[in-house]
Amino acid sequence: MTHPVSDTVPLGMLAMGDKARVVAIEAKPEDAQGISTHLRNLGFDEGLDIELLHQSPFGGDPVAVRIGTMTVALRRSEANLVKVTRI
Repeated sequence: MTHPVSDTVPLGMLAMGDKARVVAIEAKPEDAQGISTHLRNLGFDEGLDIELLHQSPFGGDPVAVRIGTMTVALRRSEANLVKVTRI
């Protein structure tokens, strides 16, 4: 399923309590393999529903995300590589 660009936001832009669906993982070409693999190993895959549970004040690290029954903490820079659409 393809989502219009305007509907897609970085995970790090969600507010606490927002629920979203992962639509893509976008990394710079020089980082793509390592960071994409890392995020997928943590459970971020296209089509999965997630919920933003916590974010540090002033846009700092970390952000905490619920994926199924797991809670995963990410640096904001990593979270911003995960593109989501709100549900």
